Amino acid sequence: MLNYEIILYWSDEDGVFVADVPELPGCMAHGDTQEAALANAKEAMQLWIDTATEFGDPIPEPKRRRLMYA
Repeated sequence: MLNYEIILYWSDEDGVFVADVPELPGCMAHGDTQEAALANAKEAMQLWIDTATEFGDPIPEPKRRRLMYA
């Protein structure tokens, strides 16, 4: 189960929704809708984990809580 925090926001610069997974460095995705960005982020998370596993890199445990408040 992929229980990592996903931060979803609108990018005026790119004209898309961006889904960032801060607990997995460099893992982010985008989409024309919030739903598409989230679906793409779930796929990106799985690919990130698969790649880390393939190369023997550590996979952080999900914190399952907010990383920070603004």
